[in-house]
Amino acid sequence: MAETVPNPMEDWTVVLPRRNKTRKTIPTLKSCQEQQQATQWFPTDVENDPKRESDLMQKMLTYMKKLQDSQFYQTFLSQIETPEILENFIKILGTESSMQMVIYGIGSIESYEPPRLQLSLAILLKRKFSWIDTIEVFDPIISLAESRVLEALGCSVLSVNEFGRRRALSPTLFFMPHCEAELYDNLLQANWGVDTLNRMALFGNSFSVYQHYGSIISNSTITSSRQHILHVSSFVEEVKIATISDDYFRAFNGSSWHFFRLDSESQLQLVKL
Repeated sequence: MAETVPNPMEDWTVVLPRRNKTRKTIPTLKSCQEQQQATQWFPTDVENDPKRESDLMQKMLTYMKKLQDSQFYQTFLSQIETPEILENFIKILGTESSMQMVIYGIGSIESYEPPRLQLSLAILLKRKFSWIDTIEVFDPIISLAESRVLEALGCSVLSVNEFGRRRALSPTLFFMPHCEAELYDNLLQANWGVDTLNRMALFGNSFSVYQHYGSIISNSTITSSRQHILHVSSFVEEVKIATISDDYFRAFNGSSWHFFRLDSESQLQLVKL
């Protein structure tokens, strides 16, 4: 099925979708908290399928090898190792020796290529940099076979849908390419404080693009669900990834690194949400 680029003036989906599924509605803070307290997540399928898991594992290993050997990956690593990005990670680590990686919204690695490439990149980063400790993954559409393959690849699959509201109580890299804007906003809202924002890095859709469209869209319903994204411009450093080749465009187009630099709570108090 051919993919189309949604009109950013309508819903701010400014990157190509990476899986063919209905767009999820992210709950408000109250309903999200109620669901987190009451509901655990389990794959909808319950039967093991060793052949399916074996085929998917082989597919993932093939994609990881392809990505590792690509010019895209080498350029991506080179950019991380520049002072512009590496010093940000050092500041986030502080006195800690490692940070966790949290992946939200990865999609179906069995059904679609972009999620396979995105997961491959996350795993290769963990293997490359000793300061990335663990990888936790969540998407409500993950199947049992996908969950078992993720675990075999060294990831942990979350059993609770956090709706993106993980607080960065320790250094954390949030890996969220091509997620919905509401999920990014939930993450920012949950971490709306100096200590937590300064302890996190985010790899995902460009906030500056969201902010650009926010400046020309007057729809209050849309802007209210993205208000934290719109108000971080004064204390977020965004670095767009250096290169996009045709082979990896669908998986990583429009992606940036985001680092937060706040000196005091007064910077947040000046923000009118």
